[in-house]
Amino acid sequence: MDAFYASVELLRYPQLKGLPVVIGGGRRREDDLLARLRTERPEQEWSAATLDRIPVEFFPRLQGYTGRGVITTATYAARQFGVGSAMGLMKAAKLCPQAILLPVDFEQYRHYSRTFKAIITDIAPLMEDRGVDEVYIDFTAVPGGQREGGRVLARLIQKSIFQATGLTCSVGIAPNKLIAKMASEFNKPNGIAVVMEDDLQSKIWPLPCRKINGIGPKADAKLQQHGIHSIAQLAACDPLWLARHFGPRTGAWLHAAAHGRDERPLVIDSEPVSMSRETTFERDLHAVRDRAELGAIFTRLCEQVAADLQRKGYVGKTIGIKLRFDDFQIVTRDLTIEQPTADARLIRQHAGQCLKRAPLQKRLRLLGVRVGNLQSSSQPPEQAREASLF
Repeated sequence: MDAFYASVELLRYPQLKGLPVVIGGGRRREDDLLARLRTERPEQEWSAATLDRIPVEFFPRLQGYTGRGVITTATYAARQFGVGSAMGLMKAAKLCPQAILLPVDFEQYRHYSRTFKAIITDIAPLMEDRGVDEVYIDFTAVPGGQREGGRVLARLIQKSIFQATGLTCSVGIAPNKLIAKMASEFNKPNGIAVVMEDDLQSKIWPLPCRKINGIGPKADAKLQQHGIHSIAQLAACDPLWLARHFGPRTGAWLHAAAHGRDERPLVIDSEPVSMSRETTFERDLHAVRDRAELGAIFTRLCEQVAADLQRKGYVGKTIGIKLRFDDFQIVTRDLTIEQPTADARLIRQHAGQCLKRAPLQKRLRLLGVRVGNLQSSSQPPEQAREASLF
């Protein structure tokens, strides 16, 4: 999906189309915006149905932002200023102070995510879910799927999603997941790109190594230290040299990826290993002096994890916490309970036990709660009865 979170926000606020907009910072509280409107513009009636009439100058700007918020996504107009996902909002404020800042609305994003995926599976049932805004599709056996190299089916998917949601997506078509992922970035937004085996040298090799999904900043920096900047240069490397400098497994993968080889199948049915929620504080918090604030945040995280588990039909037996201190040290603690749960009260109780085992002398920058060792919440009556007797 194209700039997914931002695009969903533009459905709500069409007056912001074409403007630099960033999504991030904090969770949306719609009533705050409406309350401010009713106070400052009392001559008009304001409700969720009139959000498209809010004057552009009313929206908050990045200019002067202070805090630790991070950008979740940005419109393409904002990206032209060098603003992008995972960038700190304070840094973004220096690059594009005029950008409009909107908080996130995960409930709305999940709604549109479910909608576009249901549309895709109606057309091409073999789909691998890769998160809220991305999927892989195998349309080898879909009737008409090979027409014009897959472009006909891609256009049908784009049209169907747009008609149902007003959102656009970009499609990359290739023989495997590695190249399809790269191709999906070629013609954004609302584009289609086809890369077949014969196109590797002309369309893939000229690209920088970082364009390969799986080559991160550290690996890319190491490659550049050896004078390897493009995928073509990586493809020309001797496999033994790559194995010697990056290890046998990574070296073999780098060589295969540079030559466009990827044997991974689509994962149609996948079970989550764990579910977690975490938050980075606007200011460092102290376990004693900020105990009340930390306690409220801790409870909310447990409630959010419990809600995620219940919504997706899971219970878990391993409950843990994650702490990041002001010196960026990360500490985790967990424990395993006898009966799996998705109950917020029990998660809070056991996560609290984990917290007591953690060093809390330093100020906290981040707090997270995790439930792992998951299983489906549906169970036979005998098991349910045994659990209640316990």
